[in-house]
Formats: sequence, structure tokens, C-alpha cells
Amino acid sequence: MIEFLMKPVRLLGSSLAMTVCVALAGASLAAAPGESPWVGETFSKVRLVSGSVAGMSDGQMIAGVQIRLEPGWKTYWRMPGDSGVPPTFDWSGSKNLRSAEVLYPAPHRFTDASGTAIGYEDEVVFPVMVTPERPDEPVELKLNVDYGLCKTLCIPNQANLSIELQAPAAGKADDPLLTRFVDLVPKPAESGKLPALGGLEAKLDSAKPELIIDANFADGPAQNGKQRFVVSFASPAEAEAIRGKPLTLTFVSDEGAREASVTVE
Repeated sequence: MIEFLMKPVRLLGSSLAMTVCVALAGASLAAAPGESPWVGETFSKVRLVSGSVAGMSDGQMIAGVQIRLEPGWKTYWRMPGDSGVPPTFDWSGSKNLRSAEVLYPAPHRFTDASGTAIGYEDEVVFPVMVTPERPDEPVELKLNVDYGLCKTLCIPNQANLSIELQAPAAGKADDPLLTRFVDLVPKPAESGKLPALGGLEAKLDSAKPELIIDANFADGPAQNGKQRFVVSFASPAEAEAIRGKPLTLTFVSDEGAREASVTVE
């Protein structure tokens, strides 16, 4: 699936990124119930958390991959932009796990000499919707996570984490950390709700192929709530590659984020 991020902001330049390799290692103090120990000592740390949030279906559990970054560092969204790498999540060592769906909170855009990057700074929690094989038994969740970290240099990081998930008890209060980041996950496009797709024009057959996307936001950075984005393609062949493919357009604003799915013919 091909993705585009739409946000009504003006981009500013920053510094050149280079790549080196450093691995995360070591664990910190003992964890509280429902949390794994923090792992990491170099510019960030990561752990698994669990809890309960509103709207979960019967038999479903929720966890979160929490990453805290030192000042000035950023990590990446599922589509990282011109630089950086997206996080990857390997749950293959888990027990009693049918599926683990990672959700991505709405990201920010950053710029440097390499172009535009899309991701997070300070802290992010990736909510994980967990479905067990046997709903009446705990899930032993084991994760191998790889994520990129950038400031004036870029560092690939890796950590191994584990946590045991129990089905939430009836009447248990919602976890504020997980709820906050679940609320930041873009919602599906909905008629009458902003932000929204206003129009889409594909000029894939022109000498300079491009995709013109009109978006509707609440009044603010976008003039009269409207902003146009133009996606230019390097060649006709690159433009042709999206024809007939599902595109996900993610619209991010201070009032919330929504995603629209379209197919360009």
C-alpha cells in the first residue's frame, strides 16, 4: 500500500544526517506489574506496557511499545519519508498469540539536508491490539523491535522485550497512557468530519506527472481551512506504478487525524 502524509505546516531545514550502527543493550530497574523493564542506554529507551482502553472487543487485549527519546532525537512512522527507517515488530517468539496489530499515532514532519522525515520526538507509544489463540489464557508477548533514531546522525536500534498479558478485569479503569496514544491514531475518513479529502486529481500521463490533493482542515495554518498538496513523480514510470494501487492519505491537524483510502486510475 502506498501512503502520503498531509499536514498544513511550513517546512524548515535542519542538519545533515549520516548513518552509524549502535545496538541497544541492557535492562534497567525491575518493572511494575503490567510493564516490562526499560531497555536501552543510548539516546532512547523502550519497554512494553499493558492495560485497558475503551472500545475493546471481547477477548481482545492491548499492549503498547513505549519509546522515550532524549532531547533532539526522533524516531520514525511506518512511512519514514526521505530519510530514516520505519520500525519493525517481530512477535514470533510469543505464546498463545493469534495476532498482534500495531497501530501508529499521527506523526510529525521534520526536515534536514536529506529531505523530509516523518515520525516522533520525545515519546511515542505504538498501541498493539492483541488477539489470543485461547481467550481464557494469558498471552506471553515477546517482541524483537528494530527502530531508527536520528539527530545529526542516524542510529539503528534493536531490543528484545517480553510481558504477560491477562484479559482485563470487568470494570477496570482505562489506562491513561495507552488511551492517550490510541486517541492519536488516525481515524477513518467520515462524512462531515475534519480533516478530510476535498478532491483528488491524477495527472499520470502528462510530461511532468503529478498527483494533486485538496484537503479540508479546520481554520488555522491552512487558509480558509483548505490546502493543496502536489505529489510530483520523478518519471512517467514512477507515476504509472501507482495506477490501480490503493493509496492511503493521512491528514494530520491539531484537531485530530483521519485517513482516506483511494485508488487512482
